Amino acid sequence: MLGKGRNSIGDSREKVSTVIGKDTTFDGDLTSAETIRIDGVINGNCTCEKTLILSADGQIKGNISAYSVVISGRVDGDITVQGKMELLSTGKIAGNIIAGSLVIDEGACFDGRCTMAAAISSGMSGFDSLDS
Repeated sequence: MLGKGRNSIGDSREKVSTVIGKDTTFDGDLTSAETIRIDGVINGNCTCEKTLILSADGQIKGNISAYSVVISGRVDGDITVQGKMELLSTGKIAGNIIAGSLVIDEGACFDGRCTMAAAISSGMSGFDSLDS
């Protein structure tokens, strides 16, 4: 049960400039300066300067880099988030996470490692520091 004042995919107040529809498959890397919502399948990396929203029907097979991320679907890849990362109850992630803050709802699935960072610079190289 969502509520308690938290934003969910259904009540996001941020303007979504790009939507990848439910019956759409996109092969290749996706880059956006604005908020994007993915209801379909992306086979490639996603970079978003604002918020990336992955609906319960959505799937990303690739890495994600964004300012903030809300996941209700499935991600097979690593995620780098400068701000807040939310994994909602229907979300599934198979990959590593670097995030400024992280919220995982009960029922969500996460298989990987997580590194919390107070402020992630845009030049961060990824997970090289985790291997030491």
